[in-house]
Amino acid sequence: MDAEAIVKELRGTYGTGKTKSYEWRVSQLKALLKIGENHEKEITGALYSDLSKPELEAFIHEISMMKTACKLALKELKRWMKPEKVKTSLTSFPSSAEIVPEPLGVVLVISAWNYPFLLSLDPVIGAIAAGNAVVLKPSEIAPATSSVLAKLLGQYMDVSAIRVVEGSVPETTALLEQKWDKIFYTGNGKVGRIVLAAAAKHLTPVVLELGGKSPVVVDSNIDYKIAVRRIIAGKWGCNNGQACISPDYIITTKENVPKLLDAMKQELEKFYGKDPLKSGDLSRIVNANHFQRLSKLLDDNKVVDKVVHGGQRDENNLKISPTILLDVPEDSLIMKEEIFGPLLPIITVNKVEDSIQFINAREKPLAAYLFTSNKKLEEEFVMNISAGGLLINDTTLQVALSTLPFGGVGESGMGSCHGKFSFDSFSHRKAVLRRSFAGDIPARYPPYTTGKARFLKALLNGDIIGLIRALIGW
Repeated sequence: MDAEAIVKELRGTYGTGKTKSYEWRVSQLKALLKIGENHEKEITGALYSDLSKPELEAFIHEISMMKTACKLALKELKRWMKPEKVKTSLTSFPSSAEIVPEPLGVVLVISAWNYPFLLSLDPVIGAIAAGNAVVLKPSEIAPATSSVLAKLLGQYMDVSAIRVVEGSVPETTALLEQKWDKIFYTGNGKVGRIVLAAAAKHLTPVVLELGGKSPVVVDSNIDYKIAVRRIIAGKWGCNNGQACISPDYIITTKENVPKLLDAMKQELEKFYGKDPLKSGDLSRIVNANHFQRLSKLLDDNKVVDKVVHGGQRDENNLKISPTILLDVPEDSLIMKEEIFGPLLPIITVNKVEDSIQFINAREKPLAAYLFTSNKKLEEEFVMNISAGGLLINDTTLQVALSTLPFGGVGESGMGSCHGKFSFDSFSHRKAVLRRSFAGDIPARYPPYTTGKARFLKALLNGDIIGLIRALIGW
Protein backbone atom coordinates (compact mmCIF):
# COMPACT_ATOMS: atom_id res chain seq x y z
CA MET A 1 0.00 0.00 0.00
CA ASP A 2 1.27 3.44 -0.99
CA ALA A 3 -0.73 5.79 1.22
CA GLU A 4 0.69 8.90 -0.42
CA ALA A 5 -0.26 7.66 -3.89
CA ILE A 6 -3.82 6.80 -2.77
CA VAL A 7 -4.35 10.26 -1.30
CA LYS A 8 -2.89 11.88 -4.42
CA GLU A 9 -5.25 9.88 -6.65
CA LEU A 10 -8.27 10.78 -4.56
CA ARG A 11 -7.29 14.46 -4.50
CA GLY A 12 -7.10 14.33 -8.28
CA THR A 13 -10.63 12.91 -8.43
CA TYR A 14 -11.94 15.43 -5.93
CA GLY A 15 -10.31 18.22 -7.91
CA THR A 16 -12.44 17.39 -10.96
CA GLY A 17 -15.56 18.26 -8.94
CA LYS A 18 -17.15 14.88 -9.61
CA THR A 19 -17.90 14.07 -5.98
CA LYS A 20 -19.65 17.40 -5.45
CA SER A 21 -22.53 16.64 -7.81
CA TYR A 22 -25.88 15.50 -6.46
CA GLU A 23 -25.98 12.70 -9.05
CA TRP A 24 -22.64 11.20 -7.96
CA ARG A 25 -23.58 11.29 -4.29
CA VAL A 26 -26.90 9.55 -4.98
CA SER A 27 -25.26 6.89 -7.14
CA GLN A 28 -22.77 5.99 -4.40
CA LEU A 29 -25.41 5.94 -1.65
CA LYS A 30 -27.54 3.63 -3.78
CA ALA A 31 -24.51 1.40 -4.32
CA LEU A 32 -24.01 1.13 -0.54
CA LEU A 33 -27.68 0.28 -0.14
CA LYS A 34 -27.31 -2.53 -2.69
CA ILE A 35 -24.42 -3.97 -0.69
CA GLY A 36 -26.68 -4.26 2.36
CA GLU A 37 -29.59 -5.66 0.35
CA ASN A 38 -27.70 -8.12 -1.86
CA HIS A 39 -25.07 -9.49 0.51
CA GLU A 40 -26.81 -9.99 3.84
CA LYS A 41 -25.69 -13.62 4.23
CA GLU A 42 -22.09 -12.81 3.37
CA ILE A 43 -22.01 -9.92 5.86
CA THR A 44 -23.67 -11.87 8.71
CA GLY A 45 -21.27 -14.74 8.01
CA ALA A 46 -18.29 -12.43 8.36
CA LEU A 47 -19.67 -10.98 11.60
CA TYR A 48 -20.16 -14.51 12.96
CA SER A 49 -16.61 -15.41 11.99
CA ASP A 50 -15.19 -12.35 13.77
CA LEU A 51 -17.41 -12.25 16.86
CA SER A 52 -19.85 -15.20 16.79
CA LYS A 53 -22.42 -12.43 16.53
CA PRO A 54 -25.98 -13.86 16.44
CA GLU A 55 -27.55 -13.49 13.00
CA LEU A 56 -30.54 -11.47 14.25
CA GLU A 57 -28.27 -9.12 16.22
CA ALA A 58 -26.03 -8.70 13.17
CA PHE A 59 -29.00 -7.79 10.99
CA ILE A 60 -30.72 -5.41 13.43
CA HIS A 61 -27.65 -3.63 14.82
CA GLU A 62 -25.48 -3.51 11.72
CA ILE A 63 -27.07 -4.21 8.34
CA SER A 64 -30.49 -2.69 9.04
CA MET A 65 -29.07 0.43 10.69
CA MET A 66 -26.69 0.97 7.76
CA LYS A 67 -29.54 0.63 5.27
CA THR A 68 -31.71 3.02 7.30
CA ALA A 69 -28.90 5.60 7.29
CA CYS A 70 -28.56 5.22 3.51
CA LYS A 71 -32.27 5.62 2.89
CA LEU A 72 -32.44 8.71 5.08
CA ALA A 73 -29.51 10.32 3.26
CA LEU A 74 -31.10 9.59 -0.12
CA LYS A 75 -34.42 11.02 1.02
CA GLU A 76 -33.00 14.18 2.60
CA LEU A 77 -29.91 14.87 0.47
CA LYS A 78 -31.39 17.69 -1.63
CA ARG A 79 -32.56 19.47 1.49
CA TRP A 80 -29.20 18.96 3.23
CA MET A 81 -27.32 20.34 0.21
CA LYS A 82 -29.57 23.38 -0.19
CA PRO A 83 -28.04 26.72 0.91
CA GLU A 84 -29.61 28.11 4.06
CA LYS A 85 -30.88 31.69 3.75
CA VAL A 86 -30.05 33.90 6.73
CA LYS A 87 -30.91 37.46 7.74
CA THR A 88 -28.76 40.49 6.94
CA SER A 89 -28.51 43.84 8.73
CA LEU A 90 -28.44 47.56 8.03
CA THR A 91 -24.64 47.36 7.95
CA SER A 92 -24.69 45.45 4.66
CA PHE A 93 -27.96 46.84 3.22
CA PRO A 94 -28.93 46.09 0.51
CA SER A 95 -27.72 42.47 0.51
CA SER A 96 -28.62 38.80 0.83
CA ALA A 97 -26.81 36.11 2.80
CA GLU A 98 -26.71 32.34 2.93
CA ILE A 99 -24.78 29.43 4.40
CA VAL A 100 -23.58 27.02 1.71
CA PRO A 101 -22.57 23.50 2.80
CA GLU A 102 -19.51 22.36 0.89
CA PRO A 103 -17.47 19.14 1.13
CA LEU A 104 -14.20 19.22 3.04
CA GLY A 105 -12.22 17.26 0.45
CA VAL A 106 -10.47 13.94 1.05
CA VAL A 107 -11.32 12.29 4.38
CA LEU A 108 -10.14 9.27 6.35
CA VAL A 109 -12.45 6.93 8.31
CA ILE A 110 -10.78 4.57 10.79
CA SER A 111 -13.30 2.02 12.03
CA ALA A 112 -13.71 -0.22 15.09
CA TRP A 113 -13.95 -4.00 15.47
CA ASN A 114 -17.02 -4.38 17.69
CA TYR A 115 -19.58 -3.30 15.06
CA PRO A 116 -17.21 -3.58 12.11
CA PHE A 117 -19.83 -3.26 9.35
CA LEU A 118 -21.99 -0.44 10.73
CA LEU A 119 -19.16 1.61 12.24
CA SER A 120 -17.27 1.43 8.95
CA LEU A 121 -20.09 2.45 6.65
CA ASP A 122 -22.16 4.83 8.79
CA PRO A 123 -19.51 7.60 8.69
CA VAL A 124 -18.77 6.77 5.03
CA ILE A 125 -22.45 7.49 4.26
CA GLY A 126 -22.08 10.94 5.83
CA ALA A 127 -18.83 11.61 3.99
CA ILE A 128 -20.31 10.63 0.61
CA ALA A 129 -23.53 12.56 1.23
CA ALA A 130 -21.43 15.64 1.94
CA GLY A 131 -19.53 15.17 -1.35
CA ASN A 132 -16.11 13.99 -0.15
CA ALA A 133 -13.63 11.44 -1.43
CA VAL A 134 -13.08 8.78 1.26
CA VAL A 135 -10.53 6.27 2.44
CA LEU A 136 -11.92 3.63 4.81
CA LYS A 137 -9.57 1.74 7.13
CA PRO A 138 -11.53 -1.15 8.70
CA SER A 139 -10.29 -2.79 11.90
CA GLU A 140 -7.84 -5.66 11.48
CA ILE A 141 -9.24 -7.18 14.70
CA ALA A 142 -12.36 -8.12 12.68
CA PRO A 143 -10.52 -9.55 9.61
CA ALA A 144 -13.44 -11.34 7.96
CA THR A 145 -15.60 -8.20 7.91
CA SER A 146 -12.63 -6.10 6.79
CA SER A 147 -12.11 -8.46 3.85
CA VAL A 148 -15.82 -8.38 2.91
CA LEU A 149 -15.85 -4.57 3.04
CA ALA A 150 -12.77 -4.32 0.82
CA LYS A 151 -14.25 -6.74 -1.70
CA LEU A 152 -17.78 -5.30 -1.84
CA LEU A 153 -16.79 -1.62 -1.88
CA GLY A 154 -14.30 -2.47 -4.62
CA GLN A 155 -17.12 -4.05 -6.65
CA TYR A 156 -19.90 -1.52 -6.06
CA MET A 157 -18.31 1.86 -5.43
CA ASP A 158 -16.45 4.43 -7.52
CA VAL A 159 -12.89 3.42 -6.59
CA SER A 160 -11.46 6.61 -8.04
CA ALA A 161 -13.02 8.42 -5.06
CA ILE A 162 -13.75 5.72 -2.44
CA ARG A 163 -11.05 3.30 -1.32
CA VAL A 164 -10.65 0.65 1.36
CA VAL A 165 -7.22 0.10 2.89
CA GLU A 166 -6.80 -3.11 4.90
CA GLY A 167 -3.99 -3.80 7.34
CA SER A 168 -2.89 -3.19 10.90
CA VAL A 169 -0.68 -0.71 12.73
CA PRO A 170 1.86 -0.06 9.91
CA GLU A 171 -0.89 0.70 7.40
CA THR A 172 -2.81 2.90 9.83
CA THR A 173 0.40 4.74 10.73
CA ALA A 174 1.17 5.35 7.05
CA LEU A 175 -2.34 6.72 6.50
CA LEU A 176 -2.08 9.02 9.53
CA GLU A 177 1.13 10.52 8.14
CA GLN A 178 -0.81 11.92 5.18
CA LYS A 179 -2.65 15.23 5.07
CA TRP A 180 -6.42 14.76 5.26
CA ASP A 181 -9.27 17.24 5.30
CA LYS A 182 -10.93 15.33 8.16
CA ILE A 183 -10.30 12.16 10.16
CA PHE A 184 -13.15 10.19 11.71
CA TYR A 185 -11.93 7.65 14.28
CA THR A 186 -13.98 5.16 16.28
CA GLY A 187 -12.22 3.26 19.06
CA ASN A 188 -10.50 3.77 22.39
CA GLY A 189 -8.96 6.85 23.98
CA LYS A 190 -5.38 5.57 23.78
CA VAL A 191 -5.46 5.31 19.98
CA GLY A 192 -7.65 8.42 19.84
CA ARG A 193 -4.78 10.43 21.30
CA ILE A 194 -2.43 9.04 18.64
CA VAL A 195 -4.90 10.01 15.90
CA LEU A 196 -5.32 13.50 17.37
CA ALA A 197 -1.56 14.03 17.61
CA ALA A 198 -1.06 12.94 13.99
CA ALA A 199 -3.89 15.20 12.80
CA ALA A 200 -2.46 18.19 14.70
CA LYS A 201 0.64 18.18 12.47
CA HIS A 202 -1.56 19.11 9.51
CA LEU A 203 -4.22 21.07 11.45
CA THR A 204 -6.69 18.39 10.38
CA PRO A 205 -10.07 18.44 12.17
CA VAL A 206 -11.02 15.19 13.88
CA VAL A 207 -14.13 13.39 15.07
CA LEU A 208 -13.33 10.95 17.89
CA GLU A 209 -16.06 8.44 18.75
CA LEU A 210 -14.63 6.89 21.92
CA GLY A 211 -16.35 5.37 24.95
CA GLY A 212 -16.09 5.37 28.71
CA LYS A 213 -17.84 3.90 31.70
CA SER A 214 -21.53 4.42 30.98
CA PRO A 215 -23.52 4.20 34.25
CA VAL A 216 -27.05 2.94 34.85
CA VAL A 217 -28.87 4.47 37.82
CA VAL A 218 -31.73 2.31 39.07
CA ASP A 219 -34.38 3.85 41.34
CA SER A 220 -36.82 1.77 43.42
CA ASN A 221 -40.15 3.03 42.00
CA ILE A 222 -39.93 1.15 38.70
CA ASP A 223 -41.20 -1.91 36.82
CA TYR A 224 -38.28 -4.22 37.65
CA LYS A 225 -39.00 -6.81 34.98
CA ILE A 226 -39.06 -4.30 32.13
CA ALA A 227 -36.10 -2.34 33.51
CA VAL A 228 -33.97 -5.48 33.90
CA ARG A 229 -34.85 -6.74 30.42
CA ARG A 230 -33.80 -3.41 28.94
CA ILE A 231 -30.54 -3.41 30.90
CA ILE A 232 -29.78 -6.96 29.74
CA ALA A 233 -30.63 -6.04 26.13
CA GLY A 234 -28.25 -3.07 26.29
CA LYS A 235 -25.47 -5.00 28.02
CA TRP A 236 -25.35 -8.61 26.90
CA GLY A 237 -27.70 -8.21 23.93
CA CYS A 238 -25.30 -5.70 22.38
CA ASN A 239 -22.35 -7.83 21.33
CA ASN A 240 -22.04 -9.33 24.85
CA GLY A 241 -21.08 -5.98 26.35
CA GLN A 242 -18.55 -5.15 23.65
CA ALA A 243 -20.23 -1.88 22.71
CA CYS A 244 -19.21 1.69 23.50
CA ILE A 245 -22.68 2.56 24.86
CA SER A 246 -23.29 -0.65 26.79
CA PRO A 247 -24.08 -0.22 30.49
CA ASP A 248 -20.72 -0.37 32.28
CA TYR A 249 -21.96 -0.43 35.88
CA ILE A 250 -25.17 -0.04 37.88
CA ILE A 251 -25.73 2.37 40.77
CA THR A 252 -28.60 1.70 43.14
CA THR A 253 -29.42 1.83 46.85
CA LYS A 254 -28.53 -0.98 49.27
CA GLU A 255 -32.24 -1.62 49.92
CA ASN A 256 -32.88 -2.01 46.21
CA VAL A 257 -30.20 -4.64 45.55
CA PRO A 258 -32.07 -7.87 46.50
CA LYS A 259 -35.07 -7.13 44.29
CA LEU A 260 -32.91 -5.92 41.38
CA LEU A 261 -30.48 -8.83 41.59
CA ASP A 262 -33.24 -11.42 41.80
CA ALA A 263 -34.97 -9.96 38.72
CA MET A 264 -31.68 -9.91 36.79
CA LYS A 265 -30.90 -13.55 37.59
CA GLN A 266 -34.37 -14.67 36.52
CA GLU A 267 -34.36 -12.78 33.23
CA LEU A 268 -30.78 -13.79 32.37
CA GLU A 269 -31.74 -17.45 32.72
CA LYS A 270 -34.82 -16.92 30.53
CA PHE A 271 -32.71 -15.25 27.84
CA TYR A 272 -29.57 -17.40 27.83
CA GLY A 273 -30.46 -20.62 29.70
CA LYS A 274 -28.86 -22.30 32.69
CA ASP A 275 -25.54 -22.63 30.83
CA PRO A 276 -25.06 -19.34 28.95
CA LEU A 277 -21.67 -20.46 27.61
CA LYS A 278 -23.64 -22.75 25.28
CA SER A 279 -26.12 -20.06 24.23
CA GLY A 280 -26.16 -19.16 20.54
CA ASP A 281 -27.51 -15.73 21.41
CA LEU A 282 -24.32 -14.36 22.98
CA SER A 283 -21.34 -13.08 21.00
CA ARG A 284 -17.92 -14.37 21.96
CA ILE A 285 -15.03 -12.20 23.14
CA VAL A 286 -13.31 -10.89 20.03
CA ASN A 287 -9.85 -12.42 20.62
CA ALA A 288 -7.50 -13.98 23.18
CA ASN A 289 -6.00 -10.63 24.18
CA HIS A 290 -9.38 -9.20 25.15
CA PHE A 291 -10.30 -12.47 26.88
CA GLN A 292 -7.16 -12.17 29.03
CA ARG A 293 -7.88 -8.49 29.71
CA LEU A 294 -11.38 -9.31 30.99
CA SER A 295 -10.07 -12.28 32.99
CA LYS A 296 -7.58 -9.97 34.67
CA LEU A 297 -10.46 -7.72 35.75
CA LEU A 298 -12.27 -10.72 37.25
CA ASP A 299 -9.16 -12.15 38.91
CA ASP A 300 -8.27 -8.90 40.67
CA ASN A 301 -7.90 -9.71 44.38
CA LYS A 302 -10.24 -6.85 45.22
CA VAL A 303 -13.22 -8.37 43.36
CA VAL A 304 -12.72 -12.17 43.34
CA ASP A 305 -15.25 -12.54 46.17
CA LYS A 306 -17.70 -9.99 44.71
CA VAL A 307 -19.18 -12.17 41.94
CA VAL A 308 -22.86 -12.82 42.71
CA HIS A 309 -23.88 -14.28 39.36
CA GLY A 310 -22.09 -15.93 36.46
CA GLY A 311 -18.33 -15.77 36.14
CA GLN A 312 -17.96 -18.94 34.05
CA ARG A 313 -15.27 -18.86 31.37
CA ASP A 314 -14.42 -20.96 28.30
CA GLU A 315 -11.01 -19.83 27.09
CA ASN A 316 -10.92 -22.24 24.13
CA ASN A 317 -14.10 -20.71 22.67
CA LEU A 318 -13.41 -17.19 24.03
CA LYS A 319 -16.67 -17.07 25.97
CA ILE A 320 -17.48 -15.48 29.32
CA SER A 321 -20.97 -15.81 30.77
CA PRO A 322 -22.99 -12.77 31.88
CA THR A 323 -21.36 -11.83 35.19
CA ILE A 324 -22.67 -9.56 37.95
CA LEU A 325 -20.47 -8.27 40.76
CA LEU A 326 -21.75 -6.52 43.90
CA ASP A 327 -20.10 -3.73 45.89
CA VAL A 328 -16.78 -3.73 44.07
CA PRO A 329 -14.25 -1.24 45.53
CA GLU A 330 -13.89 2.04 43.66
CA ASP A 331 -10.14 1.46 43.33
CA SER A 332 -10.51 -2.01 41.76
CA LEU A 333 -9.32 -2.55 38.18
CA ILE A 334 -12.88 -3.10 36.97
CA MET A 335 -13.83 0.43 38.04
CA LYS A 336 -10.73 2.09 36.58
CA GLU A 337 -11.27 1.29 32.90
CA GLU A 338 -14.08 0.75 30.44
CA ILE A 339 -15.08 -2.91 30.81
CA PHE A 340 -16.14 -3.56 27.20
CA GLY A 341 -17.34 -7.06 27.95
CA PRO A 342 -19.95 -9.18 29.80
CA LEU A 343 -19.03 -8.04 33.34
CA LEU A 344 -21.46 -5.75 35.20
CA PRO A 345 -20.59 -4.34 38.65
CA ILE A 346 -23.29 -2.99 40.97
CA ILE A 347 -22.33 -0.01 43.13
CA THR A 348 -24.52 0.80 46.15
CA VAL A 349 -25.25 4.25 47.58
CA ASN A 350 -27.28 5.42 50.57
CA LYS A 351 -29.66 7.55 48.49
CA VAL A 352 -30.31 7.28 44.75
CA GLU A 353 -29.60 11.03 44.47
CA ASP A 354 -26.00 10.27 45.55
CA SER A 355 -25.46 8.61 42.17
CA ILE A 356 -25.21 12.00 40.46
CA GLN A 357 -22.20 12.99 42.55
CA PHE A 358 -20.65 9.54 42.02
CA ILE A 359 -20.91 9.87 38.23
CA ASN A 360 -19.71 13.48 38.14
CA ALA A 361 -16.59 12.56 40.12
CA ARG A 362 -15.44 10.55 37.11
CA GLU A 363 -14.70 11.22 33.43
CA LYS A 364 -17.70 12.12 31.29
CA PRO A 365 -19.18 8.93 29.76
CA LEU A 366 -20.50 8.37 26.26
CA ALA A 367 -23.92 7.49 27.68
CA ALA A 368 -25.75 7.59 31.01
CA TYR A 369 -28.98 5.79 31.84
CA LEU A 370 -31.63 6.30 34.51
CA PHE A 371 -34.57 4.07 35.45
CA THR A 372 -37.11 5.97 37.55
CA SER A 373 -40.72 7.18 37.82
CA ASN A 374 -39.61 10.21 39.81
CA LYS A 375 -39.84 13.28 37.55
CA LYS A 376 -37.80 15.41 39.92
CA LEU A 377 -34.92 12.91 39.91
CA GLU A 378 -35.21 12.67 36.13
CA GLU A 379 -34.83 16.44 35.76
CA GLU A 380 -31.89 16.52 38.17
CA PHE A 381 -30.23 13.75 36.15
CA VAL A 382 -30.72 15.57 32.84
CA MET A 383 -29.56 18.92 34.21
CA ASN A 384 -26.55 17.70 36.18
CA ILE A 385 -25.05 14.72 34.31
CA SER A 386 -22.72 15.58 31.45
CA ALA A 387 -22.45 12.71 28.97
CA GLY A 388 -22.54 12.13 25.24
CA GLY A 389 -26.19 11.19 25.54
CA LEU A 390 -28.80 10.36 28.18
CA LEU A 391 -31.63 7.86 28.09
CA ILE A 392 -34.42 7.56 30.64
CA ASN A 393 -35.99 4.14 31.34
CA ASP A 394 -34.11 2.23 28.63
CA THR A 395 -30.60 1.62 27.32
CA THR A 396 -28.77 2.09 23.99
CA LEU A 397 -31.86 3.09 21.96
CA GLN A 398 -30.61 6.67 21.57
CA VAL A 399 -28.35 5.50 18.73
CA ALA A 400 -31.39 4.44 16.69
CA LEU A 401 -32.64 8.03 16.30
CA SER A 402 -31.14 9.93 13.38
CA THR A 403 -32.60 13.13 14.82
CA LEU A 404 -30.27 12.91 17.84
CA PRO A 405 -26.51 13.54 17.54
CA PHE A 406 -24.33 10.60 18.54
CA GLY A 407 -20.99 11.54 20.03
CA GLY A 408 -19.04 12.01 23.21
CA VAL A 409 -17.85 14.82 25.43
CA GLY A 410 -14.50 15.12 27.19
CA GLU A 411 -12.80 11.72 27.46
CA SER A 412 -15.68 10.02 25.62
CA GLY A 413 -14.98 11.85 22.38
CA MET A 414 -15.55 14.93 20.25
CA GLY A 415 -17.79 15.64 17.29
CA SER A 416 -20.96 13.78 16.36
CA CYS A 417 -22.63 11.70 13.67
CA HIS A 418 -25.92 10.11 12.55
CA GLY A 419 -28.28 11.55 9.95
CA LYS A 420 -27.81 15.26 9.24
CA PHE A 421 -25.15 15.38 11.98
CA SER A 422 -22.94 13.07 9.87
CA PHE A 423 -23.47 15.29 6.82
CA ASP A 424 -22.52 18.35 8.87
CA SER A 425 -19.44 16.61 10.30
CA PHE A 426 -18.04 16.16 6.80
CA SER A 427 -19.11 19.60 5.52
CA HIS A 428 -17.86 23.16 5.82
CA ARG A 429 -20.64 25.68 6.37
CA LYS A 430 -19.45 28.43 4.04
CA ALA A 431 -20.65 31.97 4.68
CA VAL A 432 -21.77 33.82 1.53
CA LEU A 433 -22.85 37.50 1.40
CA ARG A 434 -24.13 38.94 -1.89
CA ARG A 435 -24.35 42.66 -2.76
CA SER A 436 -25.05 44.66 -5.88
CA PHE A 437 -23.36 47.90 -6.91
CA ALA A 438 -26.33 49.87 -5.58
CA GLY A 439 -26.53 51.40 -2.14
CA ASP A 440 -22.87 52.37 -1.80
CA ILE A 441 -22.30 54.52 1.29
CA PRO A 442 -19.61 57.22 0.91
CA ALA A 443 -19.31 57.52 4.70
CA ARG A 444 -17.33 54.24 4.90
CA TYR A 445 -14.48 55.71 2.85
CA PRO A 446 -11.79 58.28 3.78
CA PRO A 447 -11.38 61.12 4.34
CA TYR A 448 -13.20 60.65 7.65
CA THR A 449 -15.25 63.68 8.72
CA THR A 450 -17.42 64.57 11.69
CA GLY A 451 -20.51 64.18 9.54
CA LYS A 452 -19.44 60.72 8.38
CA ALA A 453 -18.66 59.71 11.97
CA ARG A 454 -22.13 60.84 13.13
CA PHE A 455 -23.76 58.93 10.29
CA LEU A 456 -21.78 55.67 10.89
CA LYS A 457 -22.28 55.77 14.66
CA ALA A 458 -26.03 56.19 14.22
CA LEU A 459 -26.09 53.39 11.63
CA LEU A 460 -24.09 50.92 13.74
CA ASN A 461 -26.02 51.78 16.91
CA GLY A 462 -29.37 51.26 15.16
CA ASP A 463 -30.33 54.87 15.97
CA ILE A 464 -32.90 55.67 13.27
CA ILE A 465 -33.56 59.24 14.48
CA GLY A 466 -29.82 59.95 14.69
CA LEU A 467 -29.41 58.50 11.18
CA ILE A 468 -32.05 60.83 9.78
CA ARG A 469 -30.51 63.84 11.55
CA ALA A 470 -27.07 62.93 10.19
CA LEU A 471 -28.44 62.61 6.65
CA ILE A 472 -30.14 66.02 6.70
CA GLY A 473 -27.17 67.65 8.44
CA TRP A 474 -28.74 68.50 11.82
